[in-house]
Amino acid sequence: MSISEPTAWGHLPDGRPLHRWTLRNARGMRVDISDLGATLLSWQAPDRRGHLGEILLGHADADHYLAATAFMGGIVGRWANRIRGGRFQLDGIEYKVDRNDGDNHLHGGHDGFHARRWDVEVDGDALCLQLASPEGDGGFPGDVRVTLRITLDDDGALDLRYEATTNAPTPLNLTSHPYFNLNDRRPDIRDHLIRIDAAEFLATDAGAIPTERQPVSGTAFDFRTAAPIGSRLHWPDAQLRLAGGFDHCYIPAPAPGGASRVVAVVTEPSSGRRLTVETDREGLQFYSGQKLAGQVSRDGKRYQAFAGFALEAEAFPDQVNMADAEAAILRPGATYRQATRYRLDTL
Repeated sequence: MSISEPTAWGHLPDGRPLHRWTLRNARGMRVDISDLGATLLSWQAPDRRGHLGEILLGHADADHYLAATAFMGGIVGRWANRIRGGRFQLDGIEYKVDRNDGDNHLHGGHDGFHARRWDVEVDGDALCLQLASPEGDGGFPGDVRVTLRITLDDDGALDLRYEATTNAPTPLNLTSHPYFNLNDRRPDIRDHLIRIDAAEFLATDAGAIPTERQPVSGTAFDFRTAAPIGSRLHWPDAQLRLAGGFDHCYIPAPAPGGASRVVAVVTEPSSGRRLTVETDREGLQFYSGQKLAGQVSRDGKRYQAFAGFALEAEAFPDQVNMADAEAAILRPGATYRQATRYRLDTL
Protein backbone atom coordinates (compact mmCIF):
# COMPACT_ATOMS: atom_id res chain seq x y z
CA MET A 1 0.00 0.00 0.00
CA SER A 2 1.10 3.56 -0.63
CA ILE A 3 -0.10 6.89 0.74
CA SER A 4 0.18 10.11 -1.25
CA GLU A 5 1.36 13.46 -0.01
CA PRO A 6 -1.54 15.68 1.11
CA THR A 7 -3.20 17.93 -1.45
CA ALA A 8 -5.21 21.08 -0.75
CA TRP A 9 -8.97 20.58 -0.46
CA GLY A 10 -10.71 23.80 0.53
CA HIS A 11 -11.02 25.58 3.85
CA LEU A 12 -13.08 25.63 7.01
CA PRO A 13 -15.26 28.72 7.54
CA ASP A 14 -12.57 30.12 9.87
CA GLY A 15 -10.00 29.90 7.07
CA ARG A 16 -8.05 26.86 8.24
CA PRO A 17 -6.95 24.76 5.25
CA LEU A 18 -8.25 21.26 4.55
CA HIS A 19 -6.46 18.43 2.77
CA ARG A 20 -7.00 15.01 1.25
CA TRP A 21 -4.79 11.92 1.01
CA THR A 22 -4.94 8.99 -1.41
CA LEU A 23 -4.32 5.37 -0.35
CA ARG A 24 -3.48 2.88 -3.12
CA ASN A 25 -3.05 -0.89 -3.10
CA ALA A 26 -1.61 -3.49 -5.46
CA ARG A 27 -5.05 -4.18 -7.00
CA GLY A 28 -5.33 -0.64 -8.31
CA MET A 29 -7.82 0.52 -5.68
CA ARG A 30 -7.71 4.15 -4.58
CA VAL A 31 -9.28 5.54 -1.42
CA ASP A 32 -9.35 9.29 -0.78
CA ILE A 33 -9.62 10.54 2.81
CA SER A 34 -9.93 14.11 4.12
CA ASP A 35 -8.96 15.65 7.42
CA LEU A 36 -12.48 17.15 7.42
CA GLY A 37 -14.37 14.62 9.52
CA ALA A 38 -11.85 11.86 8.72
CA THR A 39 -14.17 11.48 5.74
CA LEU A 40 -13.96 8.73 3.15
CA LEU A 41 -14.33 10.87 0.03
CA SER A 42 -13.89 8.25 -2.68
CA TRP A 43 -13.19 4.56 -3.22
CA GLN A 44 -12.25 3.57 -6.76
CA ALA A 45 -12.38 -0.20 -7.20
CA PRO A 46 -12.37 -2.61 -10.17
CA ASP A 47 -15.42 -4.63 -11.19
CA ARG A 48 -15.19 -8.22 -12.44
CA ARG A 49 -14.01 -6.97 -15.86
CA GLY A 50 -11.31 -4.77 -14.37
CA HIS A 51 -13.26 -1.55 -14.94
CA LEU A 52 -12.32 0.95 -12.24
CA GLY A 53 -15.38 2.66 -10.79
CA GLU A 54 -16.57 4.72 -7.84
CA ILE A 55 -18.34 2.77 -5.08
CA LEU A 56 -18.92 5.59 -2.57
CA LEU A 57 -21.40 8.43 -2.71
CA GLY A 58 -19.92 11.85 -2.11
CA HIS A 59 -20.15 15.60 -2.54
CA ALA A 60 -18.14 17.85 -4.84
CA ASP A 61 -16.15 19.85 -2.30
CA ALA A 62 -15.61 20.67 1.35
CA ASP A 63 -18.30 23.36 1.39
CA HIS A 64 -20.94 20.82 0.37
CA TYR A 65 -19.79 18.38 3.05
CA LEU A 66 -20.08 21.11 5.68
CA ALA A 67 -23.55 22.15 4.50
CA ALA A 68 -25.03 18.68 3.93
CA THR A 69 -27.06 16.65 6.43
CA ALA A 70 -26.26 13.08 5.34
CA PHE A 71 -22.95 12.65 7.28
CA MET A 72 -21.63 11.24 4.02
CA GLY A 73 -18.44 9.23 4.55
CA GLY A 74 -17.57 10.92 7.84
CA ILE A 75 -16.68 9.65 11.29
CA VAL A 76 -19.63 10.38 13.55
CA GLY A 77 -19.36 10.98 17.29
CA ARG A 78 -19.40 11.40 20.11
CA TRP A 79 -22.52 9.33 19.72
CA ALA A 80 -23.37 7.46 16.52
CA ASN A 81 -27.09 7.09 15.87
CA ARG A 82 -29.79 8.50 18.18
CA ILE A 83 -30.37 9.43 21.81
CA ARG A 84 -34.01 9.82 22.80
CA GLY A 85 -34.89 13.42 23.63
CA GLY A 86 -31.18 14.33 23.64
CA ARG A 87 -31.05 13.28 27.30
CA PHE A 88 -29.36 10.65 29.43
CA GLN A 89 -28.27 10.13 33.02
CA LEU A 90 -24.76 9.16 34.03
CA ASP A 91 -23.72 8.54 37.63
CA GLY A 92 -26.85 10.34 38.85
CA ILE A 93 -26.36 13.45 36.71
CA GLU A 94 -28.70 14.29 33.83
CA TYR A 95 -27.07 15.55 30.65
CA LYS A 96 -28.68 17.33 27.71
CA VAL A 97 -26.97 17.01 24.35
CA ASP A 98 -27.61 18.53 20.91
CA ARG A 99 -31.00 17.75 19.42
CA ASN A 100 -30.62 17.76 15.64
CA ASP A 101 -33.12 15.09 14.60
CA GLY A 102 -36.47 16.42 15.77
CA ASP A 103 -36.37 16.04 19.54
CA ASN A 104 -33.56 13.49 19.37
CA HIS A 105 -29.77 13.59 19.18
CA LEU A 106 -28.23 12.13 16.02
CA HIS A 107 -24.62 11.34 15.06
CA GLY A 108 -22.87 13.80 17.36
CA GLY A 109 -25.17 16.77 16.81
CA HIS A 110 -24.88 19.93 14.76
CA ASP A 111 -21.09 20.12 15.02
CA GLY A 112 -20.07 16.51 15.49
CA PHE A 113 -16.83 14.77 14.63
CA HIS A 114 -17.82 14.65 10.94
CA ALA A 115 -17.52 18.47 10.77
CA ARG A 116 -14.16 18.84 12.59
CA ARG A 117 -10.67 19.08 11.18
CA TRP A 118 -8.65 16.11 12.41
CA ASP A 119 -4.87 16.09 12.81
CA VAL A 120 -3.28 13.68 10.32
CA GLU A 121 0.08 11.97 10.00
CA VAL A 122 1.38 9.00 8.06
CA ASP A 123 2.56 6.18 10.31
CA GLY A 124 4.15 3.44 8.23
CA ASP A 125 1.42 1.98 6.03
CA ALA A 126 -1.38 3.68 8.00
CA LEU A 127 -3.03 7.06 7.83
CA CYS A 128 -3.37 8.14 11.46
CA LEU A 129 -6.04 10.71 12.31
CA GLN A 130 -6.49 12.29 15.75
CA LEU A 131 -9.14 14.50 17.31
CA ALA A 132 -9.49 16.16 20.72
CA SER A 133 -13.07 16.69 21.91
CA PRO A 134 -13.28 19.02 24.94
CA GLU A 135 -15.52 18.84 27.99
CA GLY A 136 -19.04 19.98 27.10
CA ASP A 137 -18.63 19.22 23.40
CA GLY A 138 -22.18 18.83 22.11
CA GLY A 139 -23.28 18.64 25.74
CA PHE A 140 -21.21 15.54 26.58
CA PRO A 141 -19.00 15.29 29.69
CA GLY A 142 -15.26 14.72 29.75
CA ASP A 143 -12.31 15.55 27.52
CA VAL A 144 -12.01 12.79 24.90
CA ARG A 145 -9.09 12.04 22.61
CA VAL A 146 -9.67 9.82 19.59
CA THR A 147 -7.16 8.11 17.31
CA LEU A 148 -8.17 6.41 14.06
CA ARG A 149 -5.75 4.31 12.01
CA ILE A 150 -6.78 3.53 8.44
CA THR A 151 -5.04 1.07 6.13
CA LEU A 152 -5.91 -0.27 2.68
CA ASP A 153 -4.65 -3.83 2.33
CA ASP A 154 -3.70 -5.48 -0.94
CA ASP A 155 -6.59 -7.94 -0.48
CA GLY A 156 -9.03 -5.03 -0.83
CA ALA A 157 -9.74 -4.47 2.88
CA LEU A 158 -10.15 -0.95 4.22
CA ASP A 159 -9.33 -1.39 7.90
CA LEU A 160 -10.43 1.14 10.53
CA ARG A 161 -9.00 0.89 14.06
CA TYR A 162 -10.29 3.31 16.70
CA GLU A 163 -8.93 4.10 20.16
CA ALA A 164 -10.12 6.76 22.60
CA THR A 165 -9.54 7.87 26.18
CA THR A 166 -11.27 10.30 28.53
CA ASN A 167 -10.63 12.14 31.80
CA ALA A 168 -14.24 11.78 33.01
CA PRO A 169 -17.01 9.20 32.44
CA THR A 170 -18.78 9.77 29.13
CA PRO A 171 -20.81 7.87 26.55
CA LEU A 172 -18.81 7.07 23.44
CA ASN A 173 -20.04 5.40 20.29
CA LEU A 174 -18.12 5.97 17.06
CA THR A 175 -18.72 4.79 13.52
CA SER A 176 -17.79 5.51 9.93
CA HIS A 177 -20.71 6.52 7.72
CA PRO A 178 -19.91 5.70 4.08
CA TYR A 179 -22.74 5.25 1.58
CA PHE A 180 -22.05 2.47 -0.91
CA ASN A 181 -23.30 1.83 -4.42
CA LEU A 182 -21.30 -1.07 -5.83
CA ASN A 183 -22.36 -0.33 -9.42
CA ASP A 184 -21.14 3.06 -10.61
CA ARG A 185 -23.37 2.81 -13.70
CA ARG A 186 -26.70 2.58 -11.89
CA PRO A 187 -28.37 5.34 -9.86
CA ASP A 188 -29.68 3.25 -6.96
CA ILE A 189 -28.95 0.13 -4.90
CA ARG A 190 -32.22 -1.78 -5.03
CA ASP A 191 -30.73 -4.59 -7.13
CA HIS A 192 -27.99 -5.24 -4.54
CA LEU A 193 -28.17 -8.55 -2.68
CA ILE A 194 -27.57 -8.23 1.04
CA ARG A 195 -26.90 -10.82 3.72
CA ILE A 196 -26.89 -9.80 7.37
CA ASP A 197 -25.82 -12.44 9.87
CA ALA A 198 -28.26 -11.56 12.64
CA ALA A 199 -31.31 -13.31 14.08
CA GLU A 200 -32.64 -10.19 15.82
CA PHE A 201 -33.07 -6.49 15.13
CA LEU A 202 -34.27 -3.49 17.11
CA ALA A 203 -37.79 -2.38 16.24
CA THR A 204 -38.25 1.39 16.48
CA ASP A 205 -40.89 4.04 17.02
CA ALA A 206 -41.68 6.86 14.57
CA GLY A 207 -38.60 8.75 15.79
CA ALA A 208 -36.29 5.79 14.98
CA ILE A 209 -35.72 5.13 18.69
CA PRO A 210 -35.56 1.41 19.60
CA THR A 211 -38.57 -0.02 21.41
CA GLU A 212 -37.74 -3.74 21.63
CA ARG A 213 -35.74 -6.60 20.21
CA GLN A 214 -37.59 -8.63 17.61
CA PRO A 215 -36.66 -11.83 15.75
CA VAL A 216 -36.09 -11.39 12.04
CA SER A 217 -37.62 -14.77 11.23
CA GLY A 218 -40.65 -14.47 8.98
CA THR A 219 -40.22 -10.71 8.44
CA ALA A 220 -38.84 -8.39 5.78
CA PHE A 221 -35.81 -7.99 8.04
CA ASP A 222 -34.59 -11.57 7.63
CA PHE A 223 -31.46 -11.30 5.48
CA ARG A 224 -29.74 -14.38 6.89
CA THR A 225 -30.04 -15.65 3.33
CA ALA A 226 -29.06 -13.00 0.78
CA ALA A 227 -31.97 -11.16 -0.82
CA PRO A 228 -32.41 -8.07 -3.04
CA ILE A 229 -32.88 -4.85 -1.13
CA GLY A 230 -35.49 -3.56 -3.55
CA SER A 231 -37.92 -6.44 -3.37
CA ARG A 232 -37.95 -6.36 0.44
CA LEU A 233 -38.90 -2.68 0.44
CA HIS A 234 -42.34 -3.65 -0.88
CA TRP A 235 -43.19 -6.09 1.90
CA PRO A 236 -46.23 -5.10 4.00
CA ASP A 237 -44.38 -4.38 7.23
CA ALA A 238 -45.22 -1.72 9.82
CA GLN A 239 -41.54 -1.11 10.59
CA LEU A 240 -40.76 -0.46 6.92
CA ARG A 241 -43.67 1.97 6.69
CA LEU A 242 -42.48 3.91 9.74
CA ALA A 243 -38.95 4.37 8.38
CA GLY A 244 -39.81 4.51 4.68
CA GLY A 245 -37.36 1.63 4.22
CA PHE A 246 -34.63 0.08 6.33
CA ASP A 247 -33.06 2.20 9.07
CA HIS A 248 -32.66 -0.36 11.83
CA CYS A 249 -29.99 -1.82 14.04
CA TYR A 250 -29.29 -5.53 13.70
CA ILE A 251 -27.83 -7.62 16.52
CA PRO A 252 -25.27 -10.07 15.11
CA ALA A 253 -24.18 -12.93 17.34
CA PRO A 254 -20.96 -11.96 19.16
CA ALA A 255 -17.72 -13.76 18.43
CA PRO A 256 -15.81 -15.47 21.28
CA GLY A 257 -13.76 -12.98 23.26
CA GLY A 258 -15.35 -10.03 21.49
CA ALA A 259 -13.34 -10.63 18.32
CA SER A 260 -14.33 -9.31 14.93
CA ARG A 261 -16.67 -11.42 12.83
CA VAL A 262 -18.35 -11.09 9.45
CA VAL A 263 -21.70 -9.36 9.98
CA ALA A 264 -22.82 -8.54 6.44
CA VAL A 265 -22.06 -9.31 2.79
CA VAL A 266 -23.44 -7.27 -0.12
CA THR A 267 -23.08 -8.20 -3.79
CA GLU A 268 -24.06 -6.35 -6.96
CA PRO A 269 -24.86 -8.81 -9.76
CA SER A 270 -23.94 -6.70 -12.81
CA SER A 271 -20.54 -5.46 -11.64
CA GLY A 272 -19.66 -8.56 -9.63
CA ARG A 273 -18.42 -6.38 -6.78
CA ARG A 274 -18.82 -7.83 -3.28
CA LEU A 275 -18.55 -5.93 -0.01
CA THR A 276 -17.89 -7.83 3.23
CA VAL A 277 -18.23 -6.06 6.58
CA GLU A 278 -16.37 -7.34 9.64
CA THR A 279 -16.53 -5.72 13.07
CA ASP A 280 -16.30 -6.30 16.81
CA ARG A 281 -19.21 -3.91 17.54
CA GLU A 282 -22.44 -5.15 19.09
CA GLY A 283 -24.76 -3.53 16.54
CA LEU A 284 -24.94 -3.00 12.79
CA GLN A 285 -27.22 -0.26 11.48
CA PHE A 286 -28.55 -0.98 7.99
CA TYR A 287 -29.84 2.13 6.22
CA SER A 288 -31.25 1.78 2.71
CA GLY A 289 -30.81 5.44 1.80
CA GLN A 290 -34.47 6.40 1.44
CA LYS A 291 -33.85 9.98 2.58
CA LEU A 292 -30.93 10.71 0.26
CA ALA A 293 -33.14 12.43 -2.32
CA GLY A 294 -31.89 15.97 -2.93
CA GLN A 295 -28.38 15.51 -1.52
CA VAL A 296 -25.83 17.11 -3.87
CA SER A 297 -23.58 14.61 -5.69
CA ARG A 298 -19.98 15.02 -6.87
CA ASP A 299 -21.09 16.27 -10.30
CA GLY A 300 -23.44 18.88 -8.85
CA LYS A 301 -26.57 16.89 -9.56
CA ARG A 302 -28.92 15.49 -6.91
CA TYR A 303 -29.00 11.97 -5.57
CA GLN A 304 -32.33 10.20 -5.53
CA ALA A 305 -33.82 8.01 -2.82
CA PHE A 306 -31.99 4.67 -2.42
CA ALA A 307 -28.90 6.03 -4.18
CA GLY A 308 -26.69 4.28 -1.63
CA PHE A 309 -26.80 2.11 1.47
CA ALA A 310 -24.96 2.37 4.77
CA LEU A 311 -23.79 -0.36 7.15
CA GLU A 312 -22.70 1.33 10.37
CA ALA A 313 -20.87 -0.72 13.01
CA GLU A 314 -21.75 0.73 16.39
CA ALA A 315 -23.34 0.36 19.81
CA PHE A 316 -27.12 0.19 19.96
CA PRO A 317 -29.12 3.37 19.28
CA ASP A 318 -30.14 5.08 22.54
CA GLN A 319 -28.13 2.52 24.52
CA VAL A 320 -27.32 5.23 27.06
CA ASN A 321 -30.99 5.03 28.11
CA MET A 322 -31.18 1.23 28.16
CA ALA A 323 -30.50 -1.36 30.83
CA ASP A 324 -27.06 -2.06 29.33
CA ALA A 325 -26.03 1.61 29.26
CA GLU A 326 -22.80 0.97 31.19
CA ALA A 327 -21.38 -1.00 28.25
CA ALA A 328 -21.42 2.24 26.22
CA ILE A 329 -19.69 4.36 28.88
CA LEU A 330 -15.97 5.15 28.63
CA ARG A 331 -14.37 5.79 32.01
CA PRO A 332 -10.97 7.25 32.98
CA GLY A 333 -8.21 4.67 32.84
CA ALA A 334 -10.02 2.59 30.21
CA THR A 335 -9.49 2.69 26.44
CA TYR A 336 -12.27 2.56 23.89
CA ARG A 337 -11.31 0.23 21.07
CA GLN A 338 -13.13 -0.65 17.89
CA ALA A 339 -12.15 -2.59 14.78
CA THR A 340 -14.19 -2.45 11.57
CA ARG A 341 -13.17 -3.66 8.15
CA TYR A 342 -14.81 -3.10 4.76
CA ARG A 343 -13.41 -5.62 2.29
CA LEU A 344 -14.13 -5.37 -1.43
CA ASP A 345 -13.56 -8.09 -4.03
CA THR A 346 -15.31 -9.47 -7.11
CA LEU A 347 -17.19 -12.64 -7.96
